[in-house]
Amino acid sequence: MSTRPARSFKTAAEILSERDPVVRRLVAEAGPPQVNAPTETHFEALVRAILYQQLAGAAARAIHGRLIAALGGEVTPERFLSLSSETLRAAGLSANKAASMQDLATKVLDGSVVLDPAGLRGQTDDEVVARLSGVKGIGTWTAQMPTPAPKQLEALGDPYRPYRSVLAWNCWRAAELYGGAAASALTT
Repeated sequence: MSTRPARSFKTAAEILSERDPVVRRLVAEAGPPQVNAPTETHFEALVRAILYQQLAGAAARAIHGRLIAALGGEVTPERFLSLSSETLRAAGLSANKAASMQDLATKVLDGSVVLDPAGLRGQTDDEVVARLSGVKGIGTWTAQMPTPAPKQLEALGDPYRPYRSVLAWNCWRAAELYGGAAASALTT
């Protein structure tokens, strides 16, 4: 078993496949991870998370597309707050979703919610969750996605070091392949 970290996702997937027969089957079916660079800011990701809550995938994608078009592709707190209620309704947002997104945008601009990476590094997980949970429409689960606390995953992830990110990608693919989940932004 290799002790040096792999230099490619393909090599890491092969090493994980040697360690775990379930991962071996998944890698054989899904192939090695293909990771795209993030294309969304934290604000954009939270807007999308609020929008997708309690909506079917196709409907959420359609509304999200109309919202992005209404924003002229510029998903920022300032731009969002410049849209009228009528424009938000025409995009398909319910009054509650619009109010949640407006609350998020307002709190980002007034500094009560910090989303820039440097500011986030200066806060504990609990502080980030508390601030985000103070936004209308963002509960603890949304505030904690996409990163669970490290201690929650430490014991489960130890056997897969240093390839835990590759394993996480494979878990997303398993949800898509075996659970009927739609392709995510992470794996497409």
